Amino acid sequence: MRWIRAAGRGLLVAAVVLAGHVSAGAGADPGSARGGGRGPMTLATAGDLTGYLGPLLEGWNRGHPDERVTLVELPDSADEARAQLATGLRSGDGRYDILNMDVAWTSEFAAAGWIAPLEADRFPVDSFLPPVLDTARYGGRLYAVPYVTNAAMLYYRKDVLDRAGETPPRTWAELERQARTLAPRHGLGGYAGQFLPYEGLTVNATEAVYSAGGSILGDDGRVAADSPEVRTGLGFLARGVRDGWIPREALTYKEEESRQAFQDGRLLFLRNWPYAYAGASGADSRVAGKFGAVPLPGPDGPGTSVLGGSNLAVSARARHPESASDLIAYLTSAPVQRMVLTEGALPPVRAELYRDPGLIRRFPYLPTLRASVLSAAARPKSARYEQVSLVVQAVVHDVMAQHREPGESARRLARELSAVTRRG
Repeated sequence: MRWIRAAGRGLLVAAVVLAGHVSAGAGADPGSARGGGRGPMTLATAGDLTGYLGPLLEGWNRGHPDERVTLVELPDSADEARAQLATGLRSGDGRYDILNMDVAWTSEFAAAGWIAPLEADRFPVDSFLPPVLDTARYGGRLYAVPYVTNAAMLYYRKDVLDRAGETPPRTWAELERQARTLAPRHGLGGYAGQFLPYEGLTVNATEAVYSAGGSILGDDGRVAADSPEVRTGLGFLARGVRDGWIPREALTYKEEESRQAFQDGRLLFLRNWPYAYAGASGADSRVAGKFGAVPLPGPDGPGTSVLGGSNLAVSARARHPESASDLIAYLTSAPVQRMVLTEGALPPVRAELYRDPGLIRRFPYLPTLRASVLSAAARPKSARYEQVSLVVQAVVHDVMAQHREPGESARRLARELSAVTRRG
């Protein structure tokens, strides 16, 4: 599996366990499906480019010869993977046993009746970092189990800041000043995130809004976009492009383009997921040994990251739901979660791993990542999340491209989101 697109290449792309063609009622408990509840499964994942998942599943297969899992890969793109899943689930296709979903899809899939509610006591939920559980719930029920989490960090050129006698920015004002003044002295762009109109832009914009104390949708699903806090968040992003400390080229960046720009020594600051740490530390990186990572800044202090990652859910039409639930418990167990980090370089959901001295020596960003996850928040929850995200992308890209003012954009965002949620 791989961190890509939707909460970035910091987000585990959709994966699915495909099984036979036997149906259970939408929203049914996993144990209610036909077929005896136990049997072989097929795990399909979008782009297991790290190659870590196969050995994990072999560990399961050795102990469960009658419930073997076969790995099948879906397209790399999260958008394509979601479309493929949604098409099959909407048509009543009974192939899917387990879905490894982008955390933002839980509400949509639960509301559609595509995934079944789960019994929390079957899973090690008390061992998870607390915020990640919120991404797995919908309507007060547990519909998924966190598998991999993610939160953004601010990467910075430590060598540049050290020479200037500066510390990493804790506020937007500090970030703006350093990006505007220090970066040009060294021939660098100031700051970049993921600003192409796709899911990554939704994440970046939501982080700016959350950091300013606002929200796009309230906890009750009501539109909250026309607010001073939303205007502040949009203004931060628009001002960066207008004043030049966000390079215009960054409006074309997804995760990989932005990572490469930082790794090639073209940026002072980068917002990205933890996966970028390994690349920037590699032998071919021009910034290896010259950078650090801190939590995202906000208007008056540390900001708020959006939670990325993936959740495991059991299809409402699963043929072997008991096996599916046991596989989820296996994949979220402490030994396997350790391998998710050490073999896949993906942030685990088990809290104790973030305090392990040996792991911290190997992955020095873990304390920063833990702080980011603990202060992070889920993306807006909506049964029509895909449409919500498309609206956010379009509006925010317009304001960053200087086509509209932040105030006008906040009103437009509220107007268009209201139309989307009314249809839901």
